[in-house]
Amino acid sequence: METILVTGAAGFIGSHVCDALLEKNYRVVGVDDFNDYYDPQRKERNIASAVKNKNFTLCREDIRNRSGMEHIFRQHAPAKVVHLAARAGVRASLQDPQLYFSVNVDGTRCLLELSEKYSIKQFIFGSSSSVYGANTKVPFAESDPLTKTLSPYAESKAQAELLCRQFHQKHKLPVVCLRFFTVYGPRGRPDMAPYRFAKAILEGKPIEQFGDGASKRDYTYVGDIVEGILSVFKKEIPFAIINLGNSHPVSLRDFIGAIEKIAGKKAMIKKLPPQPGDVPITFADISLAQKLLGFKPTMSVEQGMKRTVAWLQNGE
Repeated sequence: METILVTGAAGFIGSHVCDALLEKNYRVVGVDDFNDYYDPQRKERNIASAVKNKNFTLCREDIRNRSGMEHIFRQHAPAKVVHLAARAGVRASLQDPQLYFSVNVDGTRCLLELSEKYSIKQFIFGSSSSVYGANTKVPFAESDPLTKTLSPYAESKAQAELLCRQFHQKHKLPVVCLRFFTVYGPRGRPDMAPYRFAKAILEGKPIEQFGDGASKRDYTYVGDIVEGILSVFKKEIPFAIINLGNSHPVSLRDFIGAIEKIAGKKAMIKKLPPQPGDVPITFADISLAQKLLGFKPTMSVEQGMKRTVAWLQNGE
């Protein structure tokens, strides 16, 4: 039984990854610092089912704490690392860029150093489509230059990817960087549009629409992302950067319309100017993911938001 270390284990994507690994009979060591970016009680609920599993160990630790993380590596001897811990959110990063670089870059460096020291077989890094920034060529391909990042969050993820490449080149550490595109679904982060819009429409409250509604996002269901992450385990890839997206961008206007249809309620829309750091479109070229991982997203936005709305209606 292999032991997998998952950072950000109590977060949105991390908790789903932990549940999926436990279902496949891995031993899972989850690391999370339960920071206050959003209500830590949400994270406690996210991880509640995993905590009941005898093959799961929860470590409340900050990934920047070298001695604490080294103790976890030494004690649990993980074979592989899925690194999903991060300070997330484009807009919040504009307010406190130093924190974002500390967690997302320095924290990643700490994990890479320990992974090299303890001979980790595979290091999977959760990156973001935001590294493409104001890229005008669509769809976004992994070979596109990252010269147009629009936020400290995006820049911190790009720098962390560069660290991953350097550690592979210098130490032959096997690393796969996965660029996630607008992930949504049950347990979704409360600051993200899918959660905020669905909750507001269900409760008959106004939603804030930034811009004219024409901006597009490549909304990707969390279950498809988890499948993409787990598919890396079946491969021997020395180093790669791979997009994981749905590859079907949906306009903000149509996304709101889909939620209205599912909820059976009209949205009360408060129109606001575009936000700093926001990009006009995200659109994943997933041909490399298909080739290397056999990745095939199956969930449409309509189906995925039905599940998300049902989760909200059931009290999260």
